[in-house]
Amino acid sequence: MVKNSDRFLIAFNRIEKELRGMVQKKDLGFSRLVKITSKHHAILKRYRDDLLEFAQLRNAIVHNRVDTEYAIAEPHISVVEQIEWIEEEITKPQLVYPMFAKKVITFQKRDCLATLLQVMKENNLSKFPIYDGGKFQGVLSEKGIAIWLGHQVKLEKVQLQETTVGAVLAYQEKDTAAFIHQQASVYEAQELFTSQIGKGKRLDALIITKHAKTNEKLLGIITPRDIIDTVSNEW
Repeated sequence: MVKNSDRFLIAFNRIEKELRGMVQKKDLGFSRLVKITSKHHAILKRYRDDLLEFAQLRNAIVHNRVDTEYAIAEPHISVVEQIEWIEEEITKPQLVYPMFAKKVITFQKRDCLATLLQVMKENNLSKFPIYDGGKFQGVLSEKGIAIWLGHQVKLEKVQLQETTVGAVLAYQEKDTAAFIHQQASVYEAQELFTSQIGKGKRLDALIITKHAKTNEKLLGIITPRDIIDTVSNEW
């Protein structure tokens, strides 16, 4: 039967190997590796404190062994399962694609607003990438539509059939969407959302393409709610 300490060390060594592959200087200690790599990798930033605590436990296990068969510090099964979970997340992270792969419905600036609203109702969607020919213009959301409607209250009748999507997009807040490449992890997507909040801004959507280019085929779209639901279902 494999002991908890052996399972812990196997997972720890796999994590350490992964981190060493991320830096040029290979002779750094584990804690130093964590502090450096966590500045550039969202997954490691998320688990930074856990990894530093694991380093202390690893030292206790390795340096306090009486012999090759007996370790004084034997970790609890919950700790073993935790480090194995984190090792899996680091070495085989969940990627935004295909997790959030879906058909993305887009509109042109010249399209009729009434058509967009009908699609919104029928498909229970709230965010649509808007283009002018092949050039990305932004994402129109329920909030942008609501702001536009607020400016129409003095009119006796709102002409939905005569209103273009582009006219409504002008009322949408700028820079509320960003592109993300298909190999990005779920944690990178989460970091993009939270980093904007820290700047006093808000991202309504992340659009997935192969290389995060605006002129590429759209592979999926992620909303803040998608990320919240995904992270809340973690171990």
